[in-house]
Amino acid sequence: MSVTAIADFAEQLARDAGALIRREREQNTLRTDYKNHTELVTHADVMADEFITRAIRERFPDHRILSEESMPDLSQAEELDTPLWIVDPIDGTVNYAYGHPQVAVSIAYAERGQVQLGIVHAPFSAETFRAERGQGATLNGESIRHSGCDTPRQALFATGFPYTKDALAPLLRRLDTMIHRCRDLRRIGSAALDICWVACGRLDIYYETVSPWDFAAARLIATEAGAEAGHFSSVPEGQPEELWGQDIVITAPALYQTIRQWLAEASRQVC
Repeated sequence: MSVTAIADFAEQLARDAGALIRREREQNTLRTDYKNHTELVTHADVMADEFITRAIRERFPDHRILSEESMPDLSQAEELDTPLWIVDPIDGTVNYAYGHPQVAVSIAYAERGQVQLGIVHAPFSAETFRAERGQGATLNGESIRHSGCDTPRQALFATGFPYTKDALAPLLRRLDTMIHRCRDLRRIGSAALDICWVACGRLDIYYETVSPWDFAAARLIATEAGAEAGHFSSVPEGQPEELWGQDIVITAPALYQTIRQWLAEASRQVC
């Protein structure tokens, strides 16, 4: 099956899952729980996850799935011989629980550690970002491109904060560096949408440490829109770079080296 045919399947799956989670929030009393005592999860997360993974298994029984809710085994990203789906049924769960619209369904498909297609569907804003490797990126079918920003002082950046708050010092040093040298900060609450917004020019910079399901699809969308993506710390040998979520940075190309250097230096500072 061609990558385009797989992308069509993934896009429809993301749209259907988006309709499901939108329906759940509008029609039902929201049911919530916590993973690891800190991370919010809703009944809709689980429902959407089951819906997506069941459809993938039925269509591609030999493929593996890395999914935040039902199959969050990160070692899946290290075994490269079998095609891998990377799924986040609701990226922005806290936003979802509080009625904020910045929520997305994220689906990526990878072969041998390289993401071949990415779909990020935002059901409350009716926006679907899509990319296939080598084919560019689109928003609702129209081509998108990064902002072209080349001056950090004029750059709008986004980042996120971890659920656990026991190792905030490096994060705060990075934030201090960025907030004093860039235009301003936006805290959107969905890594997938942060990155897609870099792809379409609504943001100029994004950095954070996240899991593969948070960024795999959006990273391809951003790079296919011409943005630069990488890390401000080293990627362990043998790890597929496109699925390694520690210290990722994605920017308009002219900003990349400067921002990467600033973030790396801030991370090394000793208080």
